[in-house]
Amino acid sequence: MASKQALQAVILAGGQGTRLRPLTLSRAKPVVPLLNRPILAYQFALLKAHGVSDVVLACSYRVADVRAALGDAEQLGVRLRYVVEDEPLGTGGGVRNASDLVSGTLFVLNGDILTDPNLTEMRRLHETRGSRTTIYLQQVPDPSQYGLVETGPDGRLKAFREKPAADEKITTNTVNAGIYLIDAELLSRIPQSRPISIEREFFPALIAEGIPCYGWCPTAYWRDIGNPAAYRAAQIDLLHGRVGLPLSPLGKYVDGSWIGEASVAREARIIAPSVVGAGTTLGPRCRVGPGAVVGDGGHIGSDARVEGAILWERVDVGPGAILQDCVIGADVKIGAHARVGPDVILESGAVVPEGATLTR
Repeated sequence: MASKQALQAVILAGGQGTRLRPLTLSRAKPVVPLLNRPILAYQFALLKAHGVSDVVLACSYRVADVRAALGDAEQLGVRLRYVVEDEPLGTGGGVRNASDLVSGTLFVLNGDILTDPNLTEMRRLHETRGSRTTIYLQQVPDPSQYGLVETGPDGRLKAFREKPAADEKITTNTVNAGIYLIDAELLSRIPQSRPISIEREFFPALIAEGIPCYGWCPTAYWRDIGNPAAYRAAQIDLLHGRVGLPLSPLGKYVDGSWIGEASVAREARIIAPSVVGAGTTLGPRCRVGPGAVVGDGGHIGSDARVEGAILWERVDVGPGAILQDCVIGADVKIGAHARVGPDVILESGAVVPEGATLTR
C-alpha cells in the first residue's frame, strides 16, 4: 500500500521571486531569511514532522545561493537533492523534471508559502477516498489573486482555475494553497518538450478526464509570502507564535526573545518578541523590538531604535537612527539619526545618508 512506502516531497523553487524584489535581486527566494533561517527550513520542518525526510528541490535561479545556504539539509533533518532546470519549465515541468527521483505518492509544495497543516491527515484522506491527486485548499477574503478551486459536496474537484481575469466572475473563495499529494505515476502525463503549469494545465486535465481528485480544506495557518509586505507579516506571525511549526529561532530564549551570542551594552533594551542574531553588537541605550529581527553580524548604534523591522545580516544602524516596520537587506548602512519608515524595503548594500528620512 502507498502508506507503507517512504514518503517523499518535491518543492517547487524555480521562480525568480519577482514579487519579492528588491530583496531577491541579491538572493534566491528559497533562502530569503525568516527569523534568520532560510524560508525552506520551515517547509522542511513541516515535512519532517509528518514523516517526510526525502526532499527534492526543483530550482533554476541562483542555484549556487541555495546550495550554499542549504547544502544537503542534513542539519535540518532531511535528505535534500536538487534538480536544476537549464531553462524555467513552469510548475508542472519542475515536478516532471524531478520524476526520476520519486515514486509512490508524493507531496509537492510551492516554495513560497508558510503554513502548518496536518499533512498526516491530508495523506489519510487521500488514501481513504481513493484520490489520485489531493489539493490543500484555503478560504480567503479576497480570492482574486489566487487559483480558484471548486469542489462538490464530497470534496471532489469540479473545476480548477488559476488567477481569474479582472472581468471574470468569482464563484468561490476557496483557493489553491500550494501543497499537493500526487500519485507519481500521473507525472508521465506532463509533457517534457515545453514549460507547463501544473495549475492551469495538469490539474484541469485530470479533472476533465474523470481521474479522482479531491480538495482538502483544514483549519491551519497559511500565508503566501511572495511580496515584501506579506514577508514581513509572516515574521511577525512567527514571533508571536501564530504558526504551529516545530522550528524555533536560533539563539537563547530570554524573556520572550531569542538572542544569539551578541555584545549587548548594559543600557541596551531588547523588547519581546524579537530575534537578535549571532555576532551582533547593541550599543548603549538602543532599543530593539518589539517585533524586530536583527540578522547575524549586525550593529545597532547608541540611542537607535529598531521596532517591527526585519534586518538581514550585517546591517549597520547609526547612532540615533529609527527603523520602524520596514525590511532591510544585507550589508545596508543606515546613517546616524536617519529614519526609515513603515513599508520601506531596502535592497542589500543600500546606503541611507546621515539624517535622511525614507518613507513609502
